[in-house]
Amino acid sequence: MALAIFDLDNTLLNGDSDHAWGEFLCEKGIVDTDAYRQANDYFFDQYVAGTLDIEEFLEFALKPLAELEPEQLQSLHQQFMTEKVATMMLPKAAALLQKHKDQGDYTLIITATNRFVTGPIAAKLGVDEIIATDPEMIDGRYTGKVAGTPCFQAGKVTRLNSWLKDNPYSLEGSYFYSDSNNDLPLLKLVDHPVAVDADETLTATAKANNWEIISLR
Repeated sequence: MALAIFDLDNTLLNGDSDHAWGEFLCEKGIVDTDAYRQANDYFFDQYVAGTLDIEEFLEFALKPLAELEPEQLQSLHQQFMTEKVATMMLPKAAALLQKHKDQGDYTLIITATNRFVTGPIAAKLGVDEIIATDPEMIDGRYTGKVAGTPCFQAGKVTRLNSWLKDNPYSLEGSYFYSDSNNDLPLLKLVDHPVAVDADETLTATAKANNWEIISLR
């Protein structure tokens, strides 16, 4: 049994769930639309460029979780799944996940997007487990802070290594599928790195290293 590891946004999904959640909050009037949308786009552009300050971004992204009641958040997320996530689902991604399951591989999503947003998406995709950035929760409410290491860039390696210590798996024969240059630290560790609908930087690196390059679109 090998580990089949997947990035989520713009890899298994045709879009970015983190950015889409921000857009969704704007559309529902939950946040100051103009200011929030401007900041949301600003951070997304930084992410694409590989220059994102993850701490600054998470302070922005997790704030609405702390300001809303848990019941309201759950209701909003159910709407988000229907209105936004459903349109991002990719048949080829589902087929790829099934291929690994048929091979007996353990399917694992590892994503920088916080677990509140991505946990239900991972469940919908039917993967075995997800490692995500964890929002801190105290007494049943989100605090707006991060619990532990953000699951971003080298942080993905840190979080995966921690997970491996507690689970009966290794990186022998492992796969990692990603679209983003932000994931190069982990792509360089696995036995089978795969660039999926990749950005220019990752595509160039994949070609230089003879990594597999695929599209799920």
